[in-house]
Amino acid sequence: MEKATTDKPTMTLTGHAMLVVWGEFARLIGLVDQLGKVFIPQRTREHEPQTKLIEFFVAILGGCAYLQDISSGPHPLDQDGAVADAWGQPAWADYSGISRTLKACTDETVVAIEQALQQVSQPFIDREVTLALQKAGVIVYDGDLTARPVSNTSTSYTGARFGWMSDEVGLGFQVALVSMHSPTYGRLWLSGKHHPGDVVSNTQAEALVCAAEARTGVRPWRRLALLQRRLDEQEQVLQAARDELRKRQEKSRERVQQQLEIETELETWQATVEQLKLEHEQKGKEERPYSRLSKARAKLKTCHGRLQRHQKKVTSVERHVQKQVAQVQVSQSEVEGLRERLRQFEIDNQTNASPIRAIIRLDAGFGSGPNIALLIEMGYEVYSKPSNDDVTVQLRKRVDANTTWTKVGQNAEMVAWSQESIKNCPYPLDLALERFYTGDTVRHSTLLHYGQDEVSHNLAGWFAFYNGRQTIEAGIKECKSVFQIKHMHVQSPAGIVIQELFALFAANFVRWAACWLHETEASEQSLLTQAQPSVKDLVRLAANTSAWVIRHSQGCLLKFTDLSAYAGLELAVPSGWAFQSALNLFSCQSAVFSP
Repeated sequence: MEKATTDKPTMTLTGHAMLVVWGEFARLIGLVDQLGKVFIPQRTREHEPQTKLIEFFVAILGGCAYLQDISSGPHPLDQDGAVADAWGQPAWADYSGISRTLKACTDETVVAIEQALQQVSQPFIDREVTLALQKAGVIVYDGDLTARPVSNTSTSYTGARFGWMSDEVGLGFQVALVSMHSPTYGRLWLSGKHHPGDVVSNTQAEALVCAAEARTGVRPWRRLALLQRRLDEQEQVLQAARDELRKRQEKSRERVQQQLEIETELETWQATVEQLKLEHEQKGKEERPYSRLSKARAKLKTCHGRLQRHQKKVTSVERHVQKQVAQVQVSQSEVEGLRERLRQFEIDNQTNASPIRAIIRLDAGFGSGPNIALLIEMGYEVYSKPSNDDVTVQLRKRVDANTTWTKVGQNAEMVAWSQESIKNCPYPLDLALERFYTGDTVRHSTLLHYGQDEVSHNLAGWFAFYNGRQTIEAGIKECKSVFQIKHMHVQSPAGIVIQELFALFAANFVRWAACWLHETEASEQSLLTQAQPSVKDLVRLAANTSAWVIRHSQGCLLKFTDLSAYAGLELAVPSGWAFQSALNLFSCQSAVFSP
């Protein structure tokens, strides 16, 4: 909805100053138009369902802790006409209406919202990918799995499961997140996928990387030679397993044949005993210790013993056969999986005109041998920690009082080895043992690396770079505490996912808007127009403080009131933006957004 301006200035008081600015920016980049096209299976009464969807996003931008705060908070958003006007909406709805709209949303609605947000985000992501490759020659991804707990006694959250919720077992959801290091914005969220609470990190490594590739549109060259060599080795393992299976099957057949022979002999001696018993009864003879009958009984007993012992041998051989069959099946499944992976990777390389260098940083939950191997074969350089604590135990056995440790932090030291291995990973890795001093306590952990950087010769750099993944941990904390994702605003399955999508998008959106204000010449530099301001301050303070919104023929001006945290500050809201897209970075031309 386009906003009309007149020659006569108008003044409106708002209690949510920055939400007005962000509304202008949202219309500028097409966000309002995209969300306005989302189909929601709900009839329009006083407010369109799309308006309530937009209002929900605005509430998240404003750091609304609970949905009812929209209507009953200290400065109710649904009473702020200046914010509604800035977002191109006639008015806001009561929070109960938003709740009903979110409950009416379906899986198809969620997909449509995700596509709308992706369409708005893509120019920014493409630009940052290009800048990262131009400036550093590499894209750095960070991945993590974070919990979204609910009450352990709740029965109203569909899809919630018991799992590891931060520091304890609890009921809730898990969200698999991936971000990239952005030259302009510091951190850029790429994807967040909702899962039941019992999902663990170890199952999500490939999905994170695939999500990152889908959003950035670029990927590294798949390491086909490594994968082919691994496949050849595994095929040899499979052939050896099959050969062993044939040996055991042949032995099993021999054992069965021997059992049949013993059973035949047993039947013969059983018949002999019966015949001799009959003869003794007919002649009235007594059975003597060395009579033919006694000797036959002894032979029969011996056969029984042999049969019982042989049956145990047959059972044991059959058990070994079944165990080997399972081993062959496992090996066959692995070979087929590697073959399919090789076929897919060959297609990936054939369709990859511009392979890139990419690094993925993950915590120990993702660091299993199979995950590390897969990421390496996908072409990534990997910085992580092994998921198996045995690696740390074994490395600690290699150090003694004469070992030279390198100081890498205020209370941290490291020692490293190259060309090492971990369980179930066929590729050599760089491993480093860390030790941390906390008072009288010494803790140990292990870092692992695969890639072209000679990290074992620069332990301080390795330590600092890996711990740079704290940016995603800070982002998770920001979403929880600033955009209030720690509070489930609704209980409907679609609404929960929409809240997650909006919170991640909001974190990016605020940074884009900050850059927009900073780069626009019309804006005087202030606390609100820094290139990378405090998102926390923007949301908690600037988005929840009072200002006069003055609209005139040239645009919009905000004058913060004396009761505002920014008393006396004036902010001219830009009417356009000379945004350099990814394609235009090479020609130094700009794409101009205009409302």
